[in-house]
Amino acid sequence: MTATEPIAGVGARGELAAVATGISKIYGTGETRVLALDDVSVGFRRAEYTAIMGPSGSGKSTLMHCMAGLDSISTGSVRLGDVELSSLDDKKLTLLRREKIGFVFQAFNLLPTLTALENITLPMDIAGVKPDQAWLDHVIETVDLRDRLKHRPSELSGGQQQRVACARALASRPEIIFADEPTGNLDSRSGAEVLGFLRASVRESGQTIVMVTHDPNAASYADRVLFLADGRIVDEMLDPTSDLVLERMKRFDATRTT
Repeated sequence: MTATEPIAGVGARGELAAVATGISKIYGTGETRVLALDDVSVGFRRAEYTAIMGPSGSGKSTLMHCMAGLDSISTGSVRLGDVELSSLDDKKLTLLRREKIGFVFQAFNLLPTLTALENITLPMDIAGVKPDQAWLDHVIETVDLRDRLKHRPSELSGGQQQRVACARALASRPEIIFADEPTGNLDSRSGAEVLGFLRASVRESGQTIVMVTHDPNAASYADRVLFLADGRIVDEMLDPTSDLVLERMKRFDATRTT
């Protein structure tokens, strides 16, 4: 497979939620020039859970940020549905992120003065959009926090706080959710709660999720894993298990030490 050859998801079965074609990302110039992404093409199908893995500095977070419109690309094309991101000005890009994209990050990013429910509905409140109550109830049941909705973040466990953050990302029914190390600050039990919720949102609600992680166990919850190295997609694994992912990651370590 060449760097410019689209991998599974582009031209494959299923409708695409997002697609990148030949994208590169360069930071700096001259001696400080860094090629973070090198001619990457990839697609993400609707109702699919994709994990992105690779060594530190491989470009995995850069890829996610470019796909989500949080960072610009140097060359190539990124489309969300039928919208080309480079065609949007800052105002339209902000509106698209608000309406079409959900975000879950390692830091929960909850407002401490708001209740769990207020944190969940905050993006819609800011946008002046009334929640779909039936969908909101479904999301709340899925995260299993019905009896904690009036609690503030300080009164919730780490796993509960991250589930609130996940619910906030889902509440507006975005076309795609990007999650950057969503279990990085959690213990194993809380992490399993959040990963189980994300998995359920794909299977039961048809959500599309792209997750950056360094954890083979977290990656095993996904439908497929993309492996990056030096800014390129170098491998793909379908129906991953934690053992298979761990073995693949060990090969990265072996390559870097030889």
